[in-house]
Amino acid sequence: MSTAQENAEYVTEQAPRLAWAKHAPEVYKAMIRLDTAARQGLDPKLYELVKIRASQLNHCAFCLDMHTKDALAAGESVERIVQLSAWEESRHFYTAKELAAIELTEAITVLTDGFVPDEVYDRAAGHFEEAELAQLIAAIAVINTWNRFGVTTRMTPGHYQPGQHT
Repeated sequence: MSTAQENAEYVTEQAPRLAWAKHAPEVYKAMIRLDTAARQGLDPKLYELVKIRASQLNHCAFCLDMHTKDALAAGESVERIVQLSAWEESRHFYTAKELAAIELTEAITVLTDGFVPDEVYDRAAGHFEEAELAQLIAAIAVINTWNRFGVTTRMTPGHYQPGQHT
């Protein structure tokens, strides 16, 4: 006997609009180098949480697929990944340092007020040494750039394997 899910007909997968990395290989290589440099000194789980949260805010399905899988491979729990989209109601799943990073991620990603509020920056600065804070800001900026490539070219989620691009 089969389940309803086994019998479900899924919508046909859309192909990406543009294979941007193929057509701009030097930009892609520079982004890889920038991403590698930005992650230096950051806890791998924190790094993935930040990437997931920015990707949620930017609606980048490709990056959500990638960073959720990489977070799981780094030992992150399914529960904390699931709760990330509602972190303000699920604060007890995260450390104060992680919350400061998540809040900073939102402030940098959604610049509707045109700046990162002092209280958000100060909270992050209270949990991170200056060098680590600089790396965190770089990581947030880099994932936002990746997201813009992903959503603009409609990169297709679902095919990424953990560690594939590291």
